Amino acid sequence: MIELVQVNKSFKDKQVLFDINATFLPGKPNLIIGASGGGKSVLLKCMVGLETPEKGQILYDKRDFVHMDYEQKKEVRREIGMLFQGTALFDSLTVEENIAFPLKMFTNMNASEILDRVNFCLNRVHLENVNKKFPAEISGGMKKRVGIARAIALNTKYLFCDEPNSGLDPITSRVIDELLTDITQDYNITTVINSHDMKTVYDIGENIIFIYKGKKWWQGSRTQIDDARHENPELDNFIKASQF
Repeated sequence: MIELVQVNKSFKDKQVLFDINATFLPGKPNLIIGASGGGKSVLLKCMVGLETPEKGQILYDKRDFVHMDYEQKKEVRREIGMLFQGTALFDSLTVEENIAFPLKMFTNMNASEILDRVNFCLNRVHLENVNKKFPAEISGGMKKRVGIARAIALNTKYLFCDEPNSGLDPITSRVIDELLTDITQDYNITTVINSHDMKTVYDIGENIIFIYKGKKWWQGSRTQIDDARHENPELDNFIKASQF
């Protein structure tokens, strides 16, 4: 579980996050939604340590990430997997080498053990016979799945996904949604998905945080969001403006 307590973030004299309190649950897809420029990307960066809030706590299973020293943060980062919006695969490495990269960096596995883990992760995202292909040789949807395989290679406890459906057609987007949901539930991962895709919200959003102008305006599930939008004009406007 990840808990945010009174998280504030500014850039110079501009404050972009205001006293954010939120809880992200294990075993469920947790979605951060909101319009561009509203603060959701900055919040995600604070949670993974790419930005540091001036005030507040980010608790990983009660461990305060914000106030840890370098070595303590390094230990938590080994438990974190990240799926970037553009996948961030290494173009010069094969699919197999991309997934093996964190295993070589952060474990003492031998070559055989690494290959076994790579193949396990590829099988988990329903990809076979692509080990020796380069990113340029596979489709956008396959790249996303390779990115997920790399993100879970280290037995991830916390998985962060930045706009995982960006650039994908609707059918492939639903495949990625289902895959992320299955992996989250099967391994009891605390998965945090930054998304503007309302189809994703309605399909898999078991815990949703709506960020508006740097503040948390609503938190609930997909079964509650339609009732909430009638009482929350900002949420209603965001949903109306989003594409299905």
